[in-house]
Amino acid sequence: MKKLNLKHIAALAAAGAMTISLTACTQTGGDTGQQSADGTVYKVGICNYVDDASLNQIVENIQARLTALGEEKGVTFQVELENCNADATVLNQIIANFMADGVDLMVGVATPVATAMQAATEDSGIPVVFSAVSDPVGTGVVESLEAPGANITGTSDYLDTNAIMDLIFAADPDADKIGLLYDVGQDSSTTPIAHAREYLESKGIEVVERTGTTTDEVMLAAQALVSDGVDAVFTPTDNTIMTAELAIYETFADAGIPHYTGADSFALNGAFLGYGVDYANLGVETANMVAEILVDGADPAATPVMTFDNGTATVNTETCAALGLDYDVIAETFAPLCTKVQPITTAESFGDLEQ
Repeated sequence: MKKLNLKHIAALAAAGAMTISLTACTQTGGDTGQQSADGTVYKVGICNYVDDASLNQIVENIQARLTALGEEKGVTFQVELENCNADATVLNQIIANFMADGVDLMVGVATPVATAMQAATEDSGIPVVFSAVSDPVGTGVVESLEAPGANITGTSDYLDTNAIMDLIFAADPDADKIGLLYDVGQDSSTTPIAHAREYLESKGIEVVERTGTTTDEVMLAAQALVSDGVDAVFTPTDNTIMTAELAIYETFADAGIPHYTGADSFALNGAFLGYGVDYANLGVETANMVAEILVDGADPAATPVMTFDNGTATVNTETCAALGLDYDVIAETFAPLCTKVQPITTAESFGDLEQ
C-alpha cells in the first residue's frame, strides 16, 4: 500500500495560523481578460470551509461551470475565492470582505459557511447559494427543501445512513460491534450519527463512539477504536475526520477494520469505502443555481434545494486488498444495494490520480 506524506494536513495547520487580515484571492470564472458581450459583470464570492478533496472538487467544478455559463450567456462571472480553514473568525472576516467588495452573490461551501453567510446577509438581501450542506432544514439554514423562504438556497449532500449500514452487514453479516468516528462540533455529523445509532441499536449491535476535533485527537480516537475491537467504523460527511483520513487509514487497515464513510474523498484518502453523492456534479449544479439567480432572475426563497441520489459506492482497491478482501467479490456484494460501485486508489487529491 502506498505511504503518503501528510503535507496537506501541515498546510491546513499553517493556513489556520494565518492572521485574519485577508486579501481577497480573486479568480475569474468566464473572464478571459475581455468583458462579456453585453458588458455585464457579476461578482461572486465563494468561501470554502476547509481544504479537503470533496469540498475542493465542488469549488473547482463551480468555477469551471461558471466559466462555461459565462460564455454561453454572454456575461462575466468574476469570482473571489477564499478558504477559511475551519476558522470562524477568518470566516466572518471573509464574509465582511465580500460585502465590502459589493459581491452580487455569495457561495458557501459546507454547513458552517452557509450558516454564517445566512446570518450576515439577512438584512442586506444579498443572495446566498450553499453547497454540501447535509441537513439544510435541521440546521435551520432553510425553512424547507421545497421553499427555502429567504435569500438562500443551494445543493445538499444529504446522506442515506441506513444504506451505508446495509453495506456494512452485507460485507460482514457477523459484525456485532460497530465504531462511530466523528467530530461532535460538525453539524453534518449530528443527524447521520443519530440515525446510525438508532439503526444499530434496533438490531442489538454494540455501538462504540469515539470523537475528535483535531487531527491528533482523531488519530487517538482511531487507535482507541482498534483497541475497542470494533468490526467496522462509520463516519458521515464529517470535514474534521476527512481532513485526518490520510493519517488514520493505515491504522484501520492494519487492524483489519474497514472504514465506511459518507463521501468518495474519504476513499480517495485511504478509507475502505466512500458512499454518497457525486461532488463534481454537486459543484456543477451549484453553479447552475448561481446563474439562474443572477442572470435569469430566480428567487432564492422560491428555488428548491437540490438533493441527489446517494447511490454511488467508491471502494479503495488498495485498502480492500490490505483488509484481505477481494474487490470483485465486494463489488458484486454491494451492487444490489447501490446505483453504482466504482474503484479508486489512494491519493491526496483527485488531481493526483493518474488519468
